[in-house]
Amino acid sequence: MSRRILTFDAPRRFVAGTVGMPGERTFFLQAAQGANLATVSLEKSQVAMLAERLDELLDEAGASSAIDPDDNDPLEVPFEEEFRASTLALAWDPAQSRVVVEAHALSDEREAADVGDDDPDAADTLRVIVEPAMCRSFIRRARALVAAGRPPCPFCLQPLDPTGHICPRANGYRRRA
Repeated sequence: MSRRILTFDAPRRFVAGTVGMPGERTFFLQAAQGANLATVSLEKSQVAMLAERLDELLDEAGASSAIDPDDNDPLEVPFEEEFRASTLALAWDPAQSRVVVEAHALSDEREAADVGDDDPDAADTLRVIVEPAMCRSFIRRARALVAAGRPPCPFCLQPLDPTGHICPRANGYRRRA
């Protein structure tokens, strides 16, 4: 099967979102342009790292600190997960003063391509080319999503379930939330 490269070079929307209750959430990246919609799943830690790295990249590039209005709408539906992202890549395009964000599929037989590489033998890719203001809006939303999870245990910092958890710092005794 040939590689799919889902490209959004002028997205009307680029967001991170979740489905499910805290502790059972699935995280997604979603890009929309015109009638086209692409959604890929990823880990919470990948969303947090993407927000952090985007912020650093924009600061290093000296990009505008303007922020698009907050996009707090839910993920667009109906959506079908295109693939599960294993690798994320970022690049700054100085010619267009935009950020290139790529999510590469998890694949046993194919390797992730370099940013902008259209190698037909590489893993499927979601490529989104984003204005700095939309990136800053993405960062704010992603950080809020990550922070909205389960509160951490004050002793071991692992996420607390509503019924508490077995805290390693309490020698196996169950702490209550």
